[in-house]
Amino acid sequence: MKIKKNDLVKMLAGKDSGKTGKVLRVYPTEQKVTVEGLNMLKKHNRPKREGEKGQRVELPRKVDISNAMLICPKCGKAARIGYKTEGEKKIRVCKKCKAEI
Repeated sequence: MKIKKNDLVKMLAGKDSGKTGKVLRVYPTEQKVTVEGLNMLKKHNRPKREGEKGQRVELPRKVDISNAMLICPKCGKAARIGYKTEGEKKIRVCKKCKAEI
């Protein structure tokens, strides 16, 4: 997977297309990610005890990885990612500015 945790991504499709956010969690087997503040779901929680009020909590939902594009930290643009090998290390590289990510 080319997108990792704490990467800044831009949404390409869906109700939040064009918005950016930080990746909170990656699900490699499902090819999905959760992005902070995007694709939010409203969940209703019941009161646990008597006299307590119920709540509506907003949680980020999973998004398909094909709908998120990594933003290069150097050039600040949404770019495709390539790989470069240095010795035994595999390094992610921005296809626009050729900078290491």
